[in-house]
Amino acid sequence: MNRLAVVLLAAGQGTRMQSKKQKILHAVGGKPMVQHLFDAAVSAASLPPVLVVGPGETGVQKLFGRRAEYVVQPEQLGTGHAAMMARSLLQNRSDQVIVTYGDMPLLQAPTLTRLAQTQAETSAAVVMLSVMGEPDSSFGRVVRGDAGSVLEIVEVAEAKQRPNTAALLAIREHNVGVYCFDAAWLWDNVAKLPLRQARRGQEYYLTDMIGLAVAQNRLVEAIVTDDDDECLGAGTRAELVAVEKAFRRRANARWLANGVTLVAPDTIYIDPDVMIGQDTIIWPNTYLQGATIIGEDCVLGPNAILRDARVGAGCVVEQAVVDGQTLAAGAQLLGGRYDHE
Repeated sequence: MNRLAVVLLAAGQGTRMQSKKQKILHAVGGKPMVQHLFDAAVSAASLPPVLVVGPGETGVQKLFGRRAEYVVQPEQLGTGHAAMMARSLLQNRSDQVIVTYGDMPLLQAPTLTRLAQTQAETSAAVVMLSVMGEPDSSFGRVVRGDAGSVLEIVEVAEAKQRPNTAALLAIREHNVGVYCFDAAWLWDNVAKLPLRQARRGQEYYLTDMIGLAVAQNRLVEAIVTDDDDECLGAGTRAELVAVEKAFRRRANARWLANGVTLVAPDTIYIDPDVMIGQDTIIWPNTYLQGATIIGEDCVLGPNAILRDARVGAGCVVEQAVVDGQTLAAGAQLLGGRYDHE
């Protein structure tokens, strides 16, 4: 069995968030967004996730502690440079390396596993994740050859400088920024990345690994995601709202499929660690937060908040707050607050 490592790029400060807090520590679905991706990496990988952090940055390390390994990127010289930082830690420890961003909380473990399996089956230098997008997308375009393998990734700014600009921008397959590398090939070649001019100065782009592989006649494959929401990142407050909506939409769809009635799903918020029993009905403006456990045949809401609560079967909670408390089976709470003293 191949040994898989996952490297999460977590050094960016996310200045576009206009926040004192690092971007990837902003919450999605009740948890720091990087927590969701970290959990997916733990499920998929053989080794503890490796997080590339900035100098003096301690927030991520406080969050994960010894469950992760860390390398420091002393200067923000691009995604390729960030990946280089992990070489000394991971070289000869894994057969495959997945590299992606820490601000993609909807990316799931099965997708990471699928990338790794494809890489193992094809012996490709790189297997990347792609998504079908619209012509106005800012994502790089995936250019395929006649045989279907990837020839290059063309960024939008670069496409605008080429004579076939319109044809390139019309390509609907777009790069997501999730790559599974043959580990030995990655560590042998990542130092060969060219230094490019970028908005913030000169940087090393991880996307240029595609060109290096093609130049060496190594195979590059792309897998189109089955779930477009997986590709959403949160670099701004507005993007954070879109990611949160997608996260809630996914969570609510799961409960609808598992025998729970959501009267107005767009107004109901269910955190990822919540458990809900069959035939429970949830009315609008209800929030189930933390590690809340709901029994079967309950009626919750409208206008209810349950946080780290334990609710027995057949309970009714309407226009009330239950915080860290237990309701016995059949209890009714109609208005008021039930929490710690």
